[in-house]
Parts: sequence; structure tokens; C-alpha cells
Amino acid sequence: MSYRIFAINPGSTSTKIALFEDDKCLFSKNVSHSAEELAKYSDMPAQLPYRRDMILDILKENGFTLEGVDVFVGRAGGLLSVEGGTYAIDELVLDHARTCANGVIHPATLGPQLAHEFAQTYGGKEMVVNPPDTDELQDLARMTGIKGVYRTVHLHALNLKETAIRHSKDVLGKKYEECNYVVCHIGGGISVSAHREGRMIDGYDIVGGEGPMTPTRCGSVSVYDLLDYMEREKVDIKTVRNLCSRTGGIVNHIGISDTIELTERAAKGDKYAEMLWNTMIYQIEKGVGAMAAALHGKVDGVLLGGGMVHNKDLVAQITEACGWIAPVTAYPGEFEMEAMAAGAIRVLDGEEQIKKYSGKKVFEGFDFAK
Repeated sequence: MSYRIFAINPGSTSTKIALFEDDKCLFSKNVSHSAEELAKYSDMPAQLPYRRDMILDILKENGFTLEGVDVFVGRAGGLLSVEGGTYAIDELVLDHARTCANGVIHPATLGPQLAHEFAQTYGGKEMVVNPPDTDELQDLARMTGIKGVYRTVHLHALNLKETAIRHSKDVLGKKYEECNYVVCHIGGGISVSAHREGRMIDGYDIVGGEGPMTPTRCGSVSVYDLLDYMEREKVDIKTVRNLCSRTGGIVNHIGISDTIELTERAAKGDKYAEMLWNTMIYQIEKGVGAMAAALHGKVDGVLLGGGMVHNKDLVAQITEACGWIAPVTAYPGEFEMEAMAAGAIRVLDGEEQIKKYSGKKVFEGFDFAK
């Protein structure tokens, strides 16, 4: 049976849309939004009509309609931590998206809302797939050295899991649930994660400041050094939070976040740029090694996805450093739109059961420690 899927991925400066017939993309568009346009709206919810009408106008201009769509899939922001999978959009999902229940204000919260509006207008099911707050950490990855402080993760779960699913099927001829991987998403943000038999058992919390530094994130920093920095520079907690997600990393050092410009500067002899580039890659390599250890060395592949994977030097360095762990395979770009469609199709085909969002965090501490 053939299915039509419409995927919606709202971002900070763009909205990506794609219309699929099964796994074939019939139409896709990445529409950029100027800062001036978005500044007209008082808050994130106020952008909803603007983005909805813009999507409909683009579809009409290109001769497409949402009539006959079987499933509308939105990128899911604002939800509390969940296990991986495909979830039905219901009133609780919508409420948590609207109110940013996880405390992260991001345009992805508009994803479920847009999918819901279109489903109400045109019919069809409404779903979200592997939300950003997918958290499948094993128990050993939870504890920290501070009582009452436990690790959670925020990762590029949608692309990480889809990369692993595709590699399992297309390269190894197996199911994702039969394989172990270290999977990296290397783009504007960088996720490094360990996948064991279909679950993402460990990874770095990129929102919380863990893992490699990125173009705009500081990555892991000694707590002592950070406190010393705060005293010396007289910076407040808000400033430090921004270093974790917006103003840290490469942009903090030399004022740019474009890695193409960074590598061009390095090629022209800029030693600072060269050191930043190679340090970022080195930190990714260390992360891969750590995740391989979390898998006890039983690794079927090291998979690299994301926009920066188009850079051959990055892939070559990681392959040289980590190829002894397992074969390194590069998947330049991302599968986010395809991942949303694929999740919906797995449910429609009966390969997966659709899940109901509980509205409760998947982990809230160990009973024995309470």
C-alpha cells in the first residue's frame, strides 16, 4: 500500500518541509526566515500562523496540495524526555509543545502544532518521531558525583537513529536492534552517541555543555576552570548557559561559526583557526573512543552524519584515529526529513507500534537513593 507523508521541521531561521510518497520525496523546500521577519512576532507561538500560511503558499506555488496526505509528521520540541520511537500527537503533546515543558524554547515546538493544524484541516494521522529529548541512557550512564544530580541527554536523536537504521539495513543487512554503533551528528551542533541493540544507551548532553566543542557550543569544560572564569571575568549564570549552546566554541574564540570560513583561514596559514579546527575534531575522536568503551568494544560501525561530514579532512582524521574500533562510514548531510517519513511508514506498515506520550520524564532518580 502506498502512503503520502508530509514532514515539517521548523528551525531557528528556516522551515523545512517535504512531501513523500512512501520513501520517495515528491517535493521539498527549505525556506529561510529573516531576523526582521521573525522579530515581528512577540513569542514563538505567535509565529504559528505565519509559518502555516507560508507553507501552504509554497505548496500552492509549486502545484502541490495536502489533500490525501495520510500522516503529518512534525519535528517535536518542548516535550519531556521519552524513549525513542514514533508518538501520536494528542492534547498532552500539544500542551507540552506550546508551553515548552522541557524548558527549551525552540521553533521545533511548532512542529507538532503545525502537524496538528494540517491534520485537522485535511484529515490524516499526526505524529512525531524520535523527539530531540529522546533519552534511553542505561543506568550506569545516569549517576554523577553530586547527590541528586543525574545525567540526561539532548542529542540529534532523529538523525542519529535514522543513520543507524539505514546503515543496518543497507550495509549490514540487519535490523537496527541487532547492531551496536557509535553514531555522530557533526553539524552546527555535534552529538556523539552509543547505540546498543536499538537503544541509545549513552551520549553527550549537548545542551548541558558536554562533549566536543562546536561552532557555537563550549563543550566539556572543567567545573573548577569554569568557576574561576566566572570570577575572573565577572560573568553571570545566564552568560554561562549561553556558552553551552549559542556563544561558546569557535565563535567565542574568533567571532565566526562558519566552519567553511574556518578551514579557509586555516589553509591560508591562520594558526588559531587551524588549532580550533583540529581541536574540535580531536574532541570528537575522544568522544568516539568513550562511546566505544561504553559498548565494551563491541562496535559494528562508527557512523558519521551531519553537514560538516562533507569535509573530507574531517572524515579522514576521524577515520585515521578511530578506524581501529570499527569501520568508519560517512553519511554527509542529514536524514531528518526522511527519518520523519520513515518513522510514520514503519507504524503504518505495522513494523512499529505507535506510542502514547506519558508527559512524565523517563528517569527521575533511583529509588534506592531517595
